[in-house]
Amino acid sequence: QVQLVESGGGLVQPGGSLRLSCAASGSIFRINAMGWYRQAPGKERELVAQYTIAGSTNYADSVKGRFTISRDNAKNTVYLQMNSLKPEDTAVYYCNAKLLTRSLTLGDYWGQGTQVIVSS
Repeated sequence: QVQLVESGGGLVQPGGSLRLSCAASGSIFRINAMGWYRQAPGKERELVAQYTIAGSTNYADSVKGRFTISRDNAKNTVYLQMNSLKPEDTAVYYCNAKLLTRSLTLGDYWGQGTQVIVSS
């Protein structure tokens, strides 16, 4: 079994900052990609930021220059530093990991989601 545990959401004023964390645990052999998606009310879930085992990092155009994804490989943890937050960043943020388990099964795993509200 694999678990993703997120933390760090909350209410912040426009222009403020938040840092999200996501730790993966369980029967993990290799993480191929790990990152963050978000879903705002009435909208589809979208990729926010992701890194891959190949070393590439992808960001949504709407967050480039404001959000930074980082990782701690030893802890199977990924972080999302969100600066200059805007009301349109309000959404539930989900951690995602595409990984190979110790039983050599490829899987797509999701965290429970953490709410981010940007409002004055």
